[in-house]
Amino acid sequence: MHSYKVAEDLNRARLGIVARGDSSTNFNFDTGDVGYLMVSTCMVFIMIPGLGFLYSGLARRKSALSMIWFTLSAGCVGIFQWYFWGYSLTFSPTATNGYIGNLYQFGMRHVLGGDATYPELLFAGYQGMFQAVTVAIVMGGAAERGRLFPAMVVTFLWATLVYCPLACWAWGPNGWAGAQWGVLDFAGGGPVEIGSGVAGLAYSIALGRRKEQLLLNFRPHNVSLVTLGTVLLWFGWLGFNGGSALGANLRAVYAVWNSNLCAAFGAMAWCLLDFRLEKKWSTVAICSGIISGLVAATPAAGNIPMWASVILGATAGIVCNFSTQIKYLIHADDSMDTFAEHAMAGIIGLLFNGLFAETWIIGLDGVTVHPGGWMSHNWKQLYKQFAYLCACMGYCFVVTLLICYAVNYIPGCHLRVTEDGERGGIDEDQIGEFAYDYVEIRRNYDSKQFDEPIIYEQRVEEPEHPPEEIEEAEEHSSTTKTNPPQEKASA
Repeated sequence: MHSYKVAEDLNRARLGIVARGDSSTNFNFDTGDVGYLMVSTCMVFIMIPGLGFLYSGLARRKSALSMIWFTLSAGCVGIFQWYFWGYSLTFSPTATNGYIGNLYQFGMRHVLGGDATYPELLFAGYQGMFQAVTVAIVMGGAAERGRLFPAMVVTFLWATLVYCPLACWAWGPNGWAGAQWGVLDFAGGGPVEIGSGVAGLAYSIALGRRKEQLLLNFRPHNVSLVTLGTVLLWFGWLGFNGGSALGANLRAVYAVWNSNLCAAFGAMAWCLLDFRLEKKWSTVAICSGIISGLVAATPAAGNIPMWASVILGATAGIVCNFSTQIKYLIHADDSMDTFAEHAMAGIIGLLFNGLFAETWIIGLDGVTVHPGGWMSHNWKQLYKQFAYLCACMGYCFVVTLLICYAVNYIPGCHLRVTEDGERGGIDEDQIGEFAYDYVEIRRNYDSKQFDEPIIYEQRVEEPEHPPEEIEEAEEHSSTTKTNPPQEKASA
């Protein structure tokens, strides 16, 4: 009786779906693939607070909470944008121009089942987490001087005008790079890594440099938060790269292995490079190397053999380490090194696809067929990868700058805080809350005392009356009022 009731309810659901025009809905999904993609979606989401902790630990105390606010709020805006029209602008099946989708699936219309082993609605949610993480990475460019509300306006416009086109190029049903040209970008070297890294640099250029006196002796204020953020990112990245196989298959397993290898060798390479300078084993260096390795693995994890991932991770750690000096050469204040760790590592991963991609690894999902790269004697794959990454970098940089400058001219949307706000900290200026309670004791100090040590001196005040007068007063009065010396601290 119970099974009959379930079957009857299922048939009613099907009839209701068909009545709404979604007759292609498939109810016979692979439960293993569905479960794996659901878990991967949740794992990718945890990268957003991971980024918040990472950025917060790298910033100063007085702006630590703002970095968490930036990333979480950007993720919220990104989720709304993806539901509103982002998914349709990226994956619309009726768009044929190869550059951007249309509004056929506006507001998630016509998105439910599909003919794959997983529902399209689940795929849309998984891809939405990619976009939310990407816009959160971009917020690193606003560190310690950006206003909060204008940054959210930039986030929505950037997701629409930059991320959606880049993702359409790589993964859209008719994208010019992936679907038409055969470019290999497994989990987002172009739209996610190059997009966020170049956009973070462009955002920091539009905001301008922080005040020079605030850059003296700058160091991360909480390395424990940096480590916690890195660990959460690593965990989420296994769903980011592994889930990009779009099923519980052998290619997903291979992608997770490649991701771990890249992270490990990236960490060792970066840490050794920093040790040669300071003769100290830096925890921040380990975290930076892990992130650069994971970024490099993003476009390549499901395409290249494991031995190539060892080379990829070490190469990313070395190149990204030296790339942190680029911001000084171009006089940009990319304080979170989004360009060095995301854009540069994404470039390396895309180029490794052109060199080391193997046909048999790409086909481990049982669905994808591709001639591979140089290792599979597909010589032209390398120049395709190079042209694709150049297109992503150029388009992203120019459009991001235009968006920032345009928003900056909107009344009430000036991107940068005032000089006093920067000196006092973004937490004080924009939020009114603090990551640490004791930061609040400094809120009323003047600007000079923010940057100078506070020295306390003790001064003992002289009593108002000599001791002799007090003794005489005690003799003539039964009620005695004494004025003992008071100690007073003055700065």
